[in-house]
Amino acid sequence: MNIELTLEDAVSMVQKATKNIEKYAREIIIIYEQMPKFNYIYYCFYAFDNSAKLFETMLEIDPKNYNSFSLNAPDAFFHCLYGGMASLYLDAQEYLLQTV
Repeated sequence: MNIELTLEDAVSMVQKATKNIEKYAREIIIIYEQMPKFNYIYYCFYAFDNSAKLFETMLEIDPKNYNSFSLNAPDAFFHCLYGGMASLYLDAQEYLLQTV
């Protein structure tokens, strides 16, 4: 399976996360903290436990149901996603602190 993403897909992911910070708080934090370690554009949504729900929601499929898949996206997708997660990071942290 070949997954093609665009800049608009990153915007969609950020919008979904913005509307559901409580649902995606852990993912927001993971993406924000881990993307730099992957040089942003090589980020793997499945590198960490429970860090692909937002990705799968945007796709409306679960790539894990396939034997293999590849992800093709312009650098702008990853940079936009990182910027969006950066803007939600403090709210996500605050939400998780309140729920502890």
